[in-house]
Amino acid sequence: MADIPSEDLKQTPLYERHVTAGGRLVPFGGYALPVQYPTGIMAEHKWTREHAGLFDVSHMGPGFLMLANPSGDAEADHAAIAGIIEPLICGDIAGLKPGQIRYTLLLNAEGGIIDDLMVARSPLVAGGLYIVVNAGTKDNDFALIEKAAGDKARLIRADDDYALLALQGPEAVNVMAALIPEAIALGFMNYGAFEWGRDKVFVARSGYTGEDGFEILVNRHEAVALWDELLSDPRVKPIGLGARDSLRLEAGLPLYGHDLDETVSPIEADLGFAVSKRRREAADFPGAGRILAEREGQPARKRVALLVEGAPAREGAEILNAAGQAIGVVTSGGFAPSLGRAIALGFVPPQLTAPGTKLQVSVRGRAQPAEVSASPFVPHRYFRKSA
Repeated sequence: MADIPSEDLKQTPLYERHVTAGGRLVPFGGYALPVQYPTGIMAEHKWTREHAGLFDVSHMGPGFLMLANPSGDAEADHAAIAGIIEPLICGDIAGLKPGQIRYTLLLNAEGGIIDDLMVARSPLVAGGLYIVVNAGTKDNDFALIEKAAGDKARLIRADDDYALLALQGPEAVNVMAALIPEAIALGFMNYGAFEWGRDKVFVARSGYTGEDGFEILVNRHEAVALWDELLSDPRVKPIGLGARDSLRLEAGLPLYGHDLDETVSPIEADLGFAVSKRRREAADFPGAGRILAEREGQPARKRVALLVEGAPAREGAEILNAAGQAIGVVTSGGFAPSLGRAIALGFVPPQLTAPGTKLQVSVRGRAQPAEVSASPFVPHRYFRKSA
């Protein structure tokens, strides 16, 4: 196990399990988390693609936003809670059905991305939302939400009292069927509350790997028992941050603080789908002027997927045109175990974003061929229920 720096790193409720399993712990988002286990990143990545991987993502920021004084009218209360959070984001929360999750973006006044997050309508409580934000931004995100809520709603942070586990891969559904059979009825981007152990667990059919899978919010006192029970299934192995990153990169999914930041708009980030139709028509979200203009015209840059020849091009590497001129930058890059080659995400001028466009990347001062690819690199396998 690597030495952990002495600064104040938090430990998730599963910290001792990672140590016992031989996890190599590294600082990430203010926590000590396993980057890999003894089998290594390549084996963990392939296991998740073929079976079921179990991730400790308790560093994320789960929370519940609840109306302070609900009226008892479910639709009116949902409209009220949606009206509190919608001015911060570009997603249609008012239109969610109970248990439905929406991927959306927290925006600044210029239309830059403060964070990407999940917002879900509670299937249990009228006027309740379940929210999951990113680890590195959660304090600021929650402060913005609390300010918007004022005395109309209260934010209940769950990042200290709960653990968040992600079960991902093609066999995840069969593992879940043995653990919480009712949860397998969920479709992609839906969640529910289920009995497990001595408390309820909140199970979402979602994830960050491109595979079918589940994210489970569990009371911290039950977290070790749930982790152990999941790992007692031979189809499940623990997976670290290294494979989580290579899996999300193959799935073409951006990482906040790398592919997204406060200078990047949803259109530049190729996340235009997250700007919901009703919100576009109303133009009632932060930075609407810039974002709608970019949507109808041309942004200064656009996020693309790249197939890279030779060594991986890491974050910060220059992207070059065919003539060798610098035209952009890599924001995420690495080796794709499923493809057996290097891949990357980065930003280039919009006229160079068509799949098949020949570019280059500069790796340690040497130009290597690269080609714009369709995204994702590996097809998503989410479980979508028919209407």
